[in-house]
Amino acid sequence: MVSDLVFYQLALVVLVRFFVMLHVVWPSECGTRWHMRATPISPPHQRSRASKPFAGLTHKPPCAACEQALQAPTGPSPAAPPPRITSTRGRKRQVDTSHHCCPHPDCAYRGWVGLGNLRANGHPSGGQWRQRLCVACRRYFLETLGTLFHGKRAPVELIVRVVA
Repeated sequence: MVSDLVFYQLALVVLVRFFVMLHVVWPSECGTRWHMRATPISPPHQRSRASKPFAGLTHKPPCAACEQALQAPTGPSPAAPPPRITSTRGRKRQVDTSHHCCPHPDCAYRGWVGLGNLRANGHPSGGQWRQRLCVACRRYFLETLGTLFHGKRAPVELIVRVVA
């Protein structure tokens, strides 16, 4: 019977031979270290510190729709605001509508804020946003129209947290 020591010595000889073979076969940098390159190594390109103009402000819009949006509106602009509407019926308005205006394009009060043409009309479908009524054109819109929250059913706190 052969002792375990012979197997350990045989395994050691095999490992040493394997590492010697790896050393010979493995590519080394010793041979290529002293060769000169044909072209000198140039330093990396330095970035220009001069400011460049913003491309969106110096170029023409790419499409016809963008050009129309940039042109001045051709319709007549109102010189004076329409008359203020005061309600003589019912109790005084408790909802502040001074920050909202009618969004409908054919309404005389479109774009005018705080002229008394808007009324609060409850919460549609039990939602958290109020519905507004324009007394002049008799049309409805939500108070979130034109904001990030328009048409969203998620809670305001969740939307604000996600955006933040």
